[in-house]
Amino acid sequence: MDQNNGSTSARWVYEAEDLKGTERLAEALAKLAQPGTVIALDGDLGAGKTAFSQLFAKHLGVKDTVNSPTFTLIKEYEGRLPFYHMDVYRLSLDEADELGLDEYFYGNGVTLVEWASLIEELLPEDVLRMYIETVSATGRRMHINVQGATYEQWGPALKEIGVSEP
Repeated sequence: MDQNNGSTSARWVYEAEDLKGTERLAEALAKLAQPGTVIALDGDLGAGKTAFSQLFAKHLGVKDTVNSPTFTLIKEYEGRLPFYHMDVYRLSLDEADELGLDEYFYGNGVTLVEWASLIEELLPEDVLRMYIETVSATGRRMHINVQGATYEQWGPALKEIGVSEP
């Protein structure tokens, strides 16, 4: 752990051998989610960002079909908490800034942003960042960096499913 601008941060790693493993992490995070949760997702094309988003939404109680909001930018769903699914791949930082994303980040729901590193400057100070790395045809390694006391408190619950320190 280290100090960044007065916020606490931690780094973790999660290994998923297959989609079931990815679902375990998505389920654990969905159970921990609360109003104002922001998950910043990154990874190469085809790494599984949208698949993770779909599994997360499922365990947040979203009944609708969740698909990539690549061309609509933001999709809103109802679950245990409102779920805001964003894909900012096609946005410039200026365009994203004009969208008023703060209303989502600091609202009553959970925000999951695909390609979040493209709008890094706009993300809240407290955020859960996850980079999905492809390690095999079905295996993924999730690099998780949490910033903020709320997310750091999630550590014990995540360690129960196999999240570890690198």
